[in-house]
Amino acid sequence: MKYSFRNDYSEIGHPLILKTLLDDAYSQTIGYGFDQYTLALEEKFREITQENVDLYLVSAGTQTNMILISKALKNYEAVIAVKTGHINVHETGAVEGSGHKILEVDGVDGKITLEEIKNVLALHIDCHMVKPKMVYISNSTELGTVYKLKELQDIYKLCKDNDLYLFIDGARLACALASSEADYGLAEVARYSDAFYLGGTKNGIPYGEALLIKNDALKEDFAFHLKNKGGMLAKTYVVSKMFLKLLEDDLYLKNALHANKCADILILGMDKLGIKHFPHNHTNQLFITLDNELLKKIHQEYDFEIWTAGKKESVIRLVTSWATDEKMCQMFIEYLKKNM
Repeated sequence: MKYSFRNDYSEIGHPLILKTLLDDAYSQTIGYGFDQYTLALEEKFREITQENVDLYLVSAGTQTNMILISKALKNYEAVIAVKTGHINVHETGAVEGSGHKILEVDGVDGKITLEEIKNVLALHIDCHMVKPKMVYISNSTELGTVYKLKELQDIYKLCKDNDLYLFIDGARLACALASSEADYGLAEVARYSDAFYLGGTKNGIPYGEALLIKNDALKEDFAFHLKNKGGMLAKTYVVSKMFLKLLEDDLYLKNALHANKCADILILGMDKLGIKHFPHNHTNQLFITLDNELLKKIHQEYDFEIWTAGKKESVIRLVTSWATDEKMCQMFIEYLKKNM
């Protein structure tokens, strides 16, 4: 059976998370977010962030992005994002389907720059064009890179100076916070954004994302919008219980630290073999270029995603998770070495 480095959501969930659900399998709980677990989780996030955030639990990242962005923007308003951004590449036009244009910028190693935001604002000057109203970033990015605190602060300030919302896609936020690049935590993420979410699907729970809204303008009637878009969960308490366990003793960070550590093992091995990886990786995603014939051999034993296919060589993505076996990372490097 192949060992998978395809993604960080291949396993059902962390045993501690699953045990929490099994322990309460027969308990009866009111639904739709009015239960004591969801209220306790919201209070926990307010305590951690030191901000008056409103909590909404959504099943998946694409749904979270579309629902928040479609609520924030009027019909004639648009969101700025890098070309590699999840909303731009991997969401089947969900944002555009809700009636909003995505204004693409190139980005640097998956990260948006101040200059790019300024350039978009300078180009959109009158009512014949869409009006930029939001900046969307992922942290960590789709290329596995991490925003430094100063970068978040500067982007947020630019947004506030230009009446823009800053929304942070946190599908892999735990891995960003657990990286050596991040000298900050959830409190700073909340302080320097209008809304963000902490991903659970890619960090050890079966499904669920915790959307946290700080800006009062985005809070108004959000529950109505969530229900209208089909995103309101009847069994909200199930996701709340999982997140409460994920936050307990910083399990979300421990999971992410393990994922990042496994990626580091792969990176060290690649360096010894002279295989270049890009960009300089800080989290649990690794991109490497290998000969197509070699990839055919590797694919007999390991699963991974082809990121960019070429005639002679291709870029593949390797992803580690809370459940990745460190030994399998070493074995992958040995397999590469033997077959190169």
